Amino acid sequence: MARERLDDALATLGALLEERGERAGVLVIGGASLLLLGVIERPTADIDVVGYPSSDGYTKAEQLPDFLATAVRDVGDALGLGPTWFNSGPAGLVDFGLPPGLAGRVTIRTYGTLDVHLPAHEDLVSFKLYAAVDQGERSKHFADLRALAPTREQLLTAARWTRTHDPSPGFLGELRHILALIDVEASDADLSIP
Repeated sequence: MARERLDDALATLGALLEERGERAGVLVIGGASLLLLGVIERPTADIDVVGYPSSDGYTKAEQLPDFLATAVRDVGDALGLGPTWFNSGPAGLVDFGLPPGLAGRVTIRTYGTLDVHLPAHEDLVSFKLYAAVDQGERSKHFADLRALAPTREQLLTAARWTRTHDPSPGFLGELRHILALIDVEASDADLSIP
C-alpha cells in the first residue's frame, strides 16, 4: 500500500467502526507508521499493530478483538487488501517493554472511531534499529533507519533499549556492526543495559 491507499484503508475502517458503534485505539509501528508520518515513500504490505492504549501505556495486541477483526476482514475484502493487511504480528515487542515514555510522545491520527497511535521519531529509531540488527544491513529496516536520519544520541538511546530485548553477545556484536555502518562508534558504557 502506498500512503494514499493506506490512509484510505484506515479511513474506511474507522468509518465502518463508527457505523457499527464500535471504537478502537491501536499502536502502529513499522513501515505503515513511517509512511503515515511521511518518513518514507516505500509502500508497505501491512499495518503492524503492537498494542492497545490502556491507563498505564499499552497492552499487548496478542490478537485483534472480534469486533475489530471482523471490521478489518470486511474492509480487506471490500478493498482487495488481503487477510493480513492489518495484523498484530510484532506484538511480542511489548513483552520486553516498549521504549520508556513512548505513550507520552505518540501522535494520534483519528479515522472515524479508530485512533491510530504513531510513535515519535526517537521511538521509531529504536524499533528500526532493533529490526535492522535482527535482519541485517541489506534489509528494508536498515534503509528505514537511515531514512529517519537519527542523531548519535538517539542511536545510543535506541541501542540501549534494544539490548533489553536481546542482551546476548551475538546481538551486541551485530548492534556494533550496524552502528558502525552509520558512523557511530560505541563504548561498552554507551551500550550498557539500563
